[in-house]
Amino acid sequence: MPEEGRRFNAVDKNWRDIMKAVTQDRHVLAVLEIDKILERLKKSNELLELILKGLNEYLEKKRLYFPRFFFLSNDELLEILSETKDPTRVQPHLKKCFEGVATLKFTDVMDITHMNSSEGENVPLLETISTAKARGAVEKWLLELEGIMLRSIRETIIKSKADYTKTKRIDWVRAHTGQAVLAVSQLFWTEYVTQAIKTSLKL
Repeated sequence: MPEEGRRFNAVDKNWRDIMKAVTQDRHVLAVLEIDKILERLKKSNELLELILKGLNEYLEKKRLYFPRFFFLSNDELLEILSETKDPTRVQPHLKKCFEGVATLKFTDVMDITHMNSSEGENVPLLETISTAKARGAVEKWLLELEGIMLRSIRETIIKSKADYTKTKRIDWVRAHTGQAVLAVSQLFWTEYVTQAIKTSLKL
């Protein structure tokens, strides 16, 4: 957004110049006599509107690339995009992007290895995500996270299903994450109910 940056610098310089003149003589009539003050303020207002338009277009592009950004306000999205060198700045906004994910586990080199729920459960990712490879493009590694997250949860549910018939229920519930427990419990409940209905129809 270099053009918007130049426009903002122009508005900022104009405002500072006006305020500098105002501090020298704070009387209303003196302020009104500042050279071309009305034209300067109108021009600044026009530039601010152009800046806002450019900013909205920029944020729209980011949201179209990673649609979960639509869950965030402009201020929240700007906070993430303005701190691209620090991937951990995404953490406070994760819950809005991914329901059930409270935090991510980062290594010393800012690779992502696990996702954690607010209840303290953690799911290891099938693949480590390198935020450095995205070169500051937060939306790129978040999109990668979304895909790996789905595969990781699927793998967790498959393992949970395999353990269901081999382990005592109380131990099985404690050994697996809540989402996997719910999904597998519903799966087996449906299977048992279906078998019961089929059996009763034969009687």
